[in-house]
Amino acid sequence: CKEFSLCRHYMPEAVVSTQSTGDNIMAAVHLTQSEVLVQRAWLVHWGLFVYFNHPQGRDKLIDDFLHQKTYLNAIQTMCPHVLRYITTAVVISKRRRDGIKELIKVLQQESYKDPITEFVESLYVNFDFDEAQSKLKECTTVIENDFFIVGCLDDFTENARLIISEIFCRIHQRIEIDMLADKLNMAPAEAEKWVVNMIRQAHLDAKIDSKNGYVVMGGTSVPIYQKLIDKTKDLHLKANSCCQKVDKKLALGI
Repeated sequence: CKEFSLCRHYMPEAVVSTQSTGDNIMAAVHLTQSEVLVQRAWLVHWGLFVYFNHPQGRDKLIDDFLHQKTYLNAIQTMCPHVLRYITTAVVISKRRRDGIKELIKVLQQESYKDPITEFVESLYVNFDFDEAQSKLKECTTVIENDFFIVGCLDDFTENARLIISEIFCRIHQRIEIDMLADKLNMAPAEAEKWVVNMIRQAHLDAKIDSKNGYVVMGGTSVPIYQKLIDKTKDLHLKANSCCQKVDKKLALGI
């Protein structure tokens, strides 16, 4: 509509205004800590429409709401449902790798769940592709009925399929194209074209055996010290998650 087009025209100014308002909240010495949290929570909600309708808004949302501890603290304390929008932004962002590790860490600390956050956890934490496939279908319904992200449905679906196929290919040496097509809810011929593009984009060492209907992955050995570092990071993440749960129970007097 005309009014919506006019709103989009002023999005660059709206982004600057949103960020300057955040600076003003930070500089407001007359506010108590609880009042600052409330003001930031309101600003986060107002900013959702701005960030999801600006060309670079999704990356700005990740930078502001996920990587800035002041906003992340307000979200975790006052409005954890905003994790839906942060997760959506990470999934559809071209800079996904910059935010996914931090996002997983936050999601594992929080009790808030919805199909979008569960989709990401099913892939990056549980490596459960059947659950991911089921959650992706639920994500479609959620996004279609969410005012802020309804315009992101196609981007989300496209990138979600890319994530599924990329992770699936990285942890298997030989994959049946028919099985991968089933995971992606696609026809086999369409899935084969999809995998070819995915291999190019993700720079995977793989080739397509069209005659036998397989994707064959090349041998990419990970150095032992890198495996040790990754396992150590996982232990640290789990320890932090346990500490968070204990702290919440102690705060509730359980």
